[in-house]
Amino acid sequence: MERFIVDELLTWKDQTRRKPLVVRGARQVGKTWSIVNFGREQFDAVHVVDLERRPEWHRIFAGDLVAAEMLSELEVFLNARIEPGRDLLFIDEIQSCPRAITALRYFYEDCPDLHVIAAGSLLEFATRDVSFPVGRVQFLEMGPMCFAEFLLATDRGRLAEIVAMPPERQPDSVHALLMEGVRRYMFVGGMPECVAAYAETGRLREAFEVQAELVNAYREDFAKYTPQVNRHCLNAVLASVARSVGRQTKYANLAEGFSNPTIKKGFDLLCLARVVRKVRAASPSGLPLGAGASERKFKALVVDIGLMQHLCGMQVEVEYARTDLLAIFQGALAEQFVGQELAAAGQSELFYWAREARNSSAEVDYLTAIDGRTRPVEVKGGAAGRLKSLHLLLKTFPDCAPGYVFSGAPYAELPEQRLVFVPLYGVYGAMRGRP
Repeated sequence: MERFIVDELLTWKDQTRRKPLVVRGARQVGKTWSIVNFGREQFDAVHVVDLERRPEWHRIFAGDLVAAEMLSELEVFLNARIEPGRDLLFIDEIQSCPRAITALRYFYEDCPDLHVIAAGSLLEFATRDVSFPVGRVQFLEMGPMCFAEFLLATDRGRLAEIVAMPPERQPDSVHALLMEGVRRYMFVGGMPECVAAYAETGRLREAFEVQAELVNAYREDFAKYTPQVNRHCLNAVLASVARSVGRQTKYANLAEGFSNPTIKKGFDLLCLARVVRKVRAASPSGLPLGAGASERKFKALVVDIGLMQHLCGMQVEVEYARTDLLAIFQGALAEQFVGQELAAAGQSELFYWAREARNSSAEVDYLTAIDGRTRPVEVKGGAAGRLKSLHLLLKTFPDCAPGYVFSGAPYAELPEQRLVFVPLYGVYGAMRGRP
């Protein structure tokens, strides 16, 4: 499967002042496969050190963290010579050995020619009691497959090219094909194993079975987080987040029978694990959006749209038959899709706008930063005249124009209303594919 992260890995590989690279992301999003495949294509050899499967290898990082000594021991365990400048050293599941995270600093300082990539989840959680090598590593986020990658995996390469480019109006037949592709992606999702199951068989049910397995695997992982966090609380929070996508929520609403501090701790941990993404309320008045964003006012997304629909127990036979994609699961699936595509396009943090005025219900789904300016994003069907909250935002903050409306309608620019209508499939291209 072709993953766009390869372009960023190539950029890292060729940097003059390269540092060890830490690839972060939720479990099962394809980190290991992508890195190993990249290593095989770009280096003479790739040496994989899986610190979760081989806990006895932790002893390599237990003593003095001297790069030459660590490499010598790794060569013994791997039964292979590691050639700096020619080989890739890949340390997988590095969170299971916090001392290995600290060791990245010494690879950078004492062996700068060595290409080192580490991957893992819950890294911040794992490094509470050790020194994190701030300033001596680089970071790269990896999520599930975006819609364009899904199209590539299902032999729709030309459609993937259209999706990755800046949006423009497409012929009705092409528009219909792409919208049908979005429908399938909404239910299959972007977890590589789910996409592979669907691509190989063409059957949605095969993907649904994998989704159930992945959700169960996440839940089994919760046992590893105890006693720091209650696993039953984590399970309740995950299910509640899936059901509340698109709606502002409170910690108290995410789990019954647990205190707010316990729920918050569980929610924060799921965010650290990249299983849940917090979307905070912010003001469009200036950048960075996160500077004044609220910690109390928030919405949330799940890591993947396919896992979301599974967690919600959606009646697939009913929801899949709906002709309007914006109506599926009361619009929540469309808002998850747009948020997921925004993240894939490089929006590392997501925000939305909720008017501060008392008794006001005005809300715009997302705020994005494009070319150094704030741009509002609404996920909605219907005519421009019905977008009351978006019009109010543009009137209050005129420098934010134009606003983007992602819907089922074809691409259209409405300069008189300071709006750009983009089909749902155009999110990635609109945010990332600009020339």
